[in-house]
Amino acid sequence: MSILQLSPPLSLSSPILLGSNYQISERSLPLLSHNSTLTPSHFKKSSLSTEKSNSFRSPELSLLRVTCSAVPGESKSPDVVVKEKSVSVILLAGGKGKRMGASMPKQYLPLLGQPIALYSFYTFARMLEVKEIVVVCDPSYQDIFEGAKEKIEVDLKFALPGKERQDSVYSGVQAVDLSAELVCIHDTARPLVLAEDAEKVLKDGLLIGAAVLGVPAKATIKEADSKFFVVRTLDRKKLWEMQTPQVIKPDLLKKGFELVNRENLEVTDDVSIVEHLKHPVYITEGSYTNIKVTTPDDLLLAERILNPTSAKSS
Repeated sequence: MSILQLSPPLSLSSPILLGSNYQISERSLPLLSHNSTLTPSHFKKSSLSTEKSNSFRSPELSLLRVTCSAVPGESKSPDVVVKEKSVSVILLAGGKGKRMGASMPKQYLPLLGQPIALYSFYTFARMLEVKEIVVVCDPSYQDIFEGAKEKIEVDLKFALPGKERQDSVYSGVQAVDLSAELVCIHDTARPLVLAEDAEKVLKDGLLIGAAVLGVPAKATIKEADSKFFVVRTLDRKKLWEMQTPQVIKPDLLKKGFELVNRENLEVTDDVSIVEHLKHPVYITEGSYTNIKVTTPDDLLLAERILNPTSAKSS
């Protein structure tokens, strides 16, 4: 999990950039159904509670209300239009997932009968803006995506994973179509990303050059020294938890990689590459349901978000 601390306050009219502050106000997260394709039509505002909704007659559309505190969810660039077939998506699916303790990488474990990695794969494949999906994975797992090829209408490519995340991203970038206007990098261990949020961050990335989904930090974060004593408590209003997708213009990403490789820098997320260029990065408000499935508890939570009836039966 990446946590960003933002700098001293700017006005509310200022963009949410790395190095700026933004006031937090209350809003509600949308609703998720277990058999939805995670598109905006399946979401609406909710009250400040966690409960099942019976607003749908069909029992297959049982919903879970989730609420949060965050900034207003409008994109920085609502009027920006991302062209059809102008985006190359890099799906990172090469991790080992050791913390899951499973016999296979976590992104290939079944989530309600479907491999975790295919959830975001289908979400991006259905977006009109997407031209191609470059899956970075071990060749032994390519058949999972090849088997889904007939269900999508975008180009499918593969790239080999690297030793570190940034190496895998770099490998994926080498396969990106030269005509792409945006590169959208997503971790397949985040199966519940919403198409609505992906569309917002694409627009912001096109306008600013680099954008990332994030949510305001809810927990109190403390800085500690090497002996585990508290040094200070960080101002939560300035802290954001980073998610994916992270969207960067191709030329900017390539320049960033040239700098990172030349100076042998290590980065933990994709927009950090651009930060080293001193280029502004915009934080697009995401959703707290866009969790990263890392442990067995995360997998259980993802199941309950998609299918709230499983929580009741257990």
